Amino acid sequence: MRVMTLRTASILGLAVAAAMSGPALAACREGVVDLKSDGAQARFTVEIADDPEERARGLMHREEMAAGHGMLFLFDEPRPVAFWMKNTPLPLDMIFLDETGVVLNVIANAEPFTEDPRPSEGDTRAVLEINGGLAERYGIAKGTLARHPAFGTQAAWPCD
Repeated sequence: MRVMTLRTASILGLAVAAAMSGPALAACREGVVDLKSDGAQARFTVEIADDPEERARGLMHREEMAAGHGMLFLFDEPRPVAFWMKNTPLPLDMIFLDETGVVLNVIANAEPFTEDPRPSEGDTRAVLEINGGLAERYGIAKGTLARHPAFGTQAAWPCD
């Protein structure tokens, strides 16, 4: 259900370094997810998958994903979900978020092409998929806060 890759580690490093600056995280936008925990911050430009067809297709069949990019899967109501890697050639990190934007759990480096279900550890409002290995690199783990307009007024890290 997902895919995209890094072009190069150096491009990724530059993109994330730019994204981690304080002023760069000032505003919420539909196509951006910000994450923070213990002084670390990251920003990802995202495609939105918010209907059944888009969520089913996800990032399948994609050979590359630009550095600092991902896909945000949004669900109308929080619920337990599970994702797989069918037809997805690249490893991805799956970040499961509750209705307030707090990370419930992270599936790191999901193996490409597998159909094994990878479940959330609770009711999930959104799932952020990014290139495999980035969650660990940027300290994204259970309890990390995500900011996006989809979390509304109940967000743990609200939009300004």
